[in-house]
Amino acid sequence: MFQEERLRSILAHLKISKRISIEEICELFDVSRDTARRDLVKLEEDKSIIRTRGGAILPSPKHEIKDYVNRLSMVSEEKRQIGKKAASIIQPGDYIILDTSTTVQACAEQMEDVKCTVITNSINLADILIKNSQAHIQLLGGELHKEHRYLYGSSVIEKLSYYHVDKAFVGCAGVSLNGVTVAHEEDGKVMQKMIQQAEQVILLADHTKIGITGYYRCAELKEIDLLITDREPNEEFQDLLDSHGVEIFITSHNEEGEILND
Repeated sequence: MFQEERLRSILAHLKISKRISIEEICELFDVSRDTARRDLVKLEEDKSIIRTRGGAILPSPKHEIKDYVNRLSMVSEEKRQIGKKAASIIQPGDYIILDTSTTVQACAEQMEDVKCTVITNSINLADILIKNSQAHIQLLGGELHKEHRYLYGSSVIEKLSYYHVDKAFVGCAGVSLNGVTVAHEEDGKVMQKMIQQAEQVILLADHTKIGITGYYRCAELKEIDLLITDREPNEEFQDLLDSHGVEIFITSHNEEGEILND
C-alpha cells in the first residue's frame, strides 16, 4: 500500500474511533513503527491530525463566527421560524430583553405592534424596532463592537442591573452539556447579566447549535427555561434538558405535534 492510500485509511479510522496509536497503524497496515511515525508526521504537516504521545487524534472542528452583516445574509428559514415562535410569546405589557444574535433579530422582525418595553444592546435590533409603533426601546449604552454591531462593557452591565424583566430572548454559538456558550467574552458577560435580570429565559438556537460548545460560557443549562429550536434533538440531549428543567419547543412540529414537511 502506498503512503497516500495509508494516510486516507488512517483518517477514515480516526473519523470513527477519534484516536489511533502507532501500534494500531503497524497492525492495520503491516508497517514498521518508523513508517507509522512518518505517516503521522505527514498528516500533522497537512494539519489533518494532532499528534499525541504514541499516536494521534483528530483536531476539534472550528466553528467560524462571521461578522454580523455576513451572519445576517445566512439567516435561514429555520431561524425565521424560531424567531416567529419567539415573537408569539411576547404579551402586551411585557418588559423584555433581546440580545444581539441573528436568531433573536428574526424574532424582532416578526414582532407584532404589541405594547411592550424592549431593552437591547444591539444597534440593528433598535433600528428594526423603530418601525414598531407600540414598542418602547431602551438601547443600552457602552463601547461599540464595530464588527458585530453591539454595545458592551461595564456600563452596559451596570445599567442592566437596574432592570427586572419578564422575558429575556438570547441566542448562542452552542448549547451542550457544558451550558450555553458564545464566541466572544465581552458579549457573554453582557448575556450573563441579561439572564440574571429575567423571570423567564428563552434560548433561540437552530439545530446546528445543539451539542456544540463555544468559547465562553454565559449560562448553565439550569438557567434556561425554554429552548426554541427547529429540529427534534436526539434522546440523549432531550434527557439532558429534562434533567435541568429546560422545556423545549420544536418549530418543525405543528400545534397537534405532527412533524411538518421540510
